[in-house]
Amino acid sequence: MDQKLNLVAFIIPAFFLFLALEYLLARKRGKSKYFTYENSIANISIGIAERLLNLLITGSFYSLFYYIYQHYALFNIPNRWPIWIALLLTTDLIWYWYHRLGHEINVMWGAHIVHHHSEDFNYTVSARITTLQAVIRNLFWCILPFIGFHPAMVIAILVVHGTYSFFTHTQLIGKLGFLEYILITPSHHRVHHASNEKYLNKNYGDIFIFWDKLFGTFQKEEEEPVYGLTHPLKRHSFLWQHFHYYFELAEACRRSGSIVKSLRIIFGKPEDIDQTIREDLENALLPPRINFRSTFRFKVYLNLQLLASILGLFSFTLFFFELDVVECTLIIALILITLINCGALLEQQQWIYFLEIARLLIACSYISYLSESFGFFCIGTIGVLVIATMNSFERMYFRFVYDEQ
Repeated sequence: MDQKLNLVAFIIPAFFLFLALEYLLARKRGKSKYFTYENSIANISIGIAERLLNLLITGSFYSLFYYIYQHYALFNIPNRWPIWIALLLTTDLIWYWYHRLGHEINVMWGAHIVHHHSEDFNYTVSARITTLQAVIRNLFWCILPFIGFHPAMVIAILVVHGTYSFFTHTQLIGKLGFLEYILITPSHHRVHHASNEKYLNKNYGDIFIFWDKLFGTFQKEEEEPVYGLTHPLKRHSFLWQHFHYYFELAEACRRSGSIVKSLRIIFGKPEDIDQTIREDLENALLPPRINFRSTFRFKVYLNLQLLASILGLFSFTLFFFELDVVECTLIIALILITLINCGALLEQQQWIYFLEIARLLIACSYISYLSESFGFFCIGTIGVLVIATMNSFERMYFRFVYDEQ
């Protein structure tokens, strides 16, 4: 397990390497519009959170795969090369139905909708996976050891499966000739992420396109795709992006006034939800966005926070088994608050000052825990609380961040 996590840790810089190459190539071709700053920050932030929290559940699912295989496997499937082909095909078929149900059932769409928020389409979009979506997906993967595929084989094929899907999230690769008849290509996946009416609920496969042709959900790319949701979110709040749809479902159930109708909503289709609910909830629950001038200093400050989160994720993954529960809790809290802060900055919210105070308190707690110094914790906490109550520091902070006078 330790070696697997080390492999995952080094996948992180590989992701950013390919992302940088895609961006540079887009600029060289005069296609910088494929990337917008706010969407890229939001996409990467969500990806960091998913990778971070998945470290806590990955081992559990590996153990679950082995438990199911040892106690409930229907067949004892041998490890031979034709079996690997069968496993890949079976994996992609399971993915097709997991993915399709994720678009057709509200309670599952709530976990998957985050992947479709972005109005850009590039490699950063592949990172828009929530932990809840990862949990649901892993439950579907339990079918594989239940059939009789060895968990080690399952884990290996899932790495291949996940890696392939990363490369389909791009606009820089055109159509690929005869491969369009066999594989899910970037062209096919662009259709899946589009909000054009003719493209909705199409091309669910991950590696092979023939499942969509078999089950009647295939659509080739014709007119230029328009990416994102049919009713765009238009918010970059880290927390709202994760949970807005479940708030919408709860409100729809409340308005229905019936348990039976509520169950029909929860397990019904997304297109049947009243589309005005989201706007009502945003007006009620979210502070209004503040217009401001996005300065170079603001972007540097935001970029440094995102970079710190990336380095934190890499280090946390690399040394995960060397950390105790307290260290894990404090590091996760520090990174998550930083990601929430990034989203709040994009929304130009004033309550980011309280996030900064919380982040300083967690940092003091972490340093004092490492140094085993209760005195440092007391002095640091008092110092942070004194700063929090001084209006001059708050005004200085907002002048720095938002260029407020």
